[in-house]
Amino acid sequence: MQTTEAFVGLECLDCGGSFDAADEPGRCPDCGGILDPTYDYDALDPSRNSFASDAIRAGRAGIWRYESLLPFPREAALTLDEGGTPLVDCPRLAAELGVGRVLIKDEGRNPTGSFKDRGAAVAVSAAAQHGATDVALSSAGNAGQAASAYAARAGMESHVFVPSRASFVNKAMINVHGGDMYVVEGQIGDAVEAYEDVMAERDDYYSLQTFVTPYRHEGKKTMYYELIEQLQWETPDAVVYPTGGGVGLVGMHKAARELRELGLVDELPPLYAAQSEGCAPIVEAFEEGRDEHEPWEYPDTICGGIEIPDPGASRFVLEAVRESGGGAVATDDQDVMDAAATVALHEGLEMGVSCAAAASGAWELARTGEFDEDDTIVLLNTGAGNKDADLIRSRLMAKGM
Repeated sequence: MQTTEAFVGLECLDCGGSFDAADEPGRCPDCGGILDPTYDYDALDPSRNSFASDAIRAGRAGIWRYESLLPFPREAALTLDEGGTPLVDCPRLAAELGVGRVLIKDEGRNPTGSFKDRGAAVAVSAAAQHGATDVALSSAGNAGQAASAYAARAGMESHVFVPSRASFVNKAMINVHGGDMYVVEGQIGDAVEAYEDVMAERDDYYSLQTFVTPYRHEGKKTMYYELIEQLQWETPDAVVYPTGGGVGLVGMHKAARELRELGLVDELPPLYAAQSEGCAPIVEAFEEGRDEHEPWEYPDTICGGIEIPDPGASRFVLEAVRESGGGAVATDDQDVMDAAATVALHEGLEMGVSCAAAASGAWELARTGEFDEDDTIVLLNTGAGNKDADLIRSRLMAKGM
């Protein structure tokens, strides 16, 4: 494999075993645990001024400017120039929340319209290095669209299992990118079961499944690299993240710890997991002081992108919010849709419905006194609003607007 200088290999987060990345593209062969890319941080000697500066001078934007802290170099990457998304200042929202600043990291500007592109870029790059011809995953929608796009760029076949409720845009674009799409009646759990049934029969399919591939959360950690640079290395007082499986939240927490290990920052940003009250296993586990979630028996939310009733890495999500000094919050679907409409009306920024759980959650956190009047709050808009604009429009029409 063609890897970066500091990349060491893969470590199991459950049993602590170490493995060669060329041998293990999936879960830990010893215990079935989640594998995580590891680095020799002593081999790196960055400063705030030099962090990614060589890439910047070479005109390289996006996630691959941080290649020294990724497993693969840019020349080995399957890329659509993902990343490099703006951090949008939202003064009206700050006034409404009663804080110093609100900024929205707008991941809807990525090539297929969501933060899933970051993870797909690194995971498909790994698949290519392993000689894969076919990739497969289950998805609520956005991850499937991203995977099919990057697989198409790599000349691979993609096999995507989505629930019937996935958005029309997602399903249409999976087809447009040439994906072999299986629309499964029911919810995301049903799509996961269908995916697992097929994978049990196909050893030639390379898995891009969340936390089966070690590389999706690794690509998503670059959101925090960008965010901290955009804030001139000032750690935000809170980062509110719309949480289903929590892959991006886990990735950002890892990035913050890496920057602290390298001496580039002193503090971790408080991370807040925001969910819908109709499917909030992370929030429930956090409030009850548990280390892992209990599966949500009857998920019922319009926020399909974060309707994950049995998140497989809840232990690491809960560890991230607790270690960072953050928390977890749930709001109802009506508040989520109202928040999406308010952000669009007051700031002109289009948030996806599931993503707007971050905005709705921030309002609730502000209401309960979680923030101070001079705080800087960052909200993650993980996907473009036009993917499910019909839901927000329907909410406005129901209110006579």
